[in-house]
Amino acid sequence: MSGRPSIAQTDEQIGFHWLTDGGRPVGLTDLVRTDPEPERLLPTHLAALDDALIDAAGRFGRLLGGGEPAVTEAQRLDLGELHRVLDRLCQEYAAALAVVETEAELRAGLIVGTAQLIAIRARMVLGVSGPTPLAGTLTDPGVGVVSGHGRLVFVDESTLWRGARWVVQAEHGARYPLTLSMLLFDSSGVNKDAALDEHRAALRQVAAAADDTGADPFVSAGSVEWLLYDWLMAHRESGSSGAIELRGNRLEDARLIVAAADALVRTRALLEPTLLEVPTRRGQ
Repeated sequence: MSGRPSIAQTDEQIGFHWLTDGGRPVGLTDLVRTDPEPERLLPTHLAALDDALIDAAGRFGRLLGGGEPAVTEAQRLDLGELHRVLDRLCQEYAAALAVVETEAELRAGLIVGTAQLIAIRARMVLGVSGPTPLAGTLTDPGVGVVSGHGRLVFVDESTLWRGARWVVQAEHGARYPLTLSMLLFDSSGVNKDAALDEHRAALRQVAAAADDTGADPFVSAGSVEWLLYDWLMAHRESGSSGAIELRGNRLEDARLIVAAADALVRTRALLEPTLLEVPTRRGQ
């Protein structure tokens, strides 16, 4: 009787990778193309990713949450490996869904969303995140209450890959930075359902345009990353948690997260060709 594919994950390892029944490192996407029961591998991948996130939160929570800076070379190397491994594992899952010809389940959105939030936070700590849409064009609000109307503004609607972000449009013309979380929880007079719908639509559009002909991968990766990060931050279980929840258990939102993560990682891979190589553990 032939063996089954297995997962390689040790105590000191960040994340995991798959092994063929012969012990060779392999990506999930390649496994599901040849496995007689590919549908069984997808939930196993999600469960292992969930375990890896619990481990990452325990090991790097203070660094990711800003409780302490990443000052040593070892800390920076670990955070760099963390965001690359999580990116790879999220993209493997999304690509495997397409091969198996199925769609993401609700749980996948929660796990992939949490993984992407951790990966993006790691890049922010390291200072290697992509450019934020409208960076350098918004006014610093300073201290105090800002009055105006919240708007989702595209950098250039003819090139959607340049992205969009929320701003406060003041009556005197100034535009101030705004987030989806601030709209939903810290602002008055907001039609929250409409804001969520607008953000969903923008994330879909920007993710779909990320690899348009002529798109700058550095800019488009930053554009998808910002909208996804803004969405995920507004969907945490609590202000102190990195775990994602989807109010109303909206399956469409789970699938949007998986699709946006796929677009983000594939675009980042254009800038870092080794990103999707298996395995990515240092020293292997």
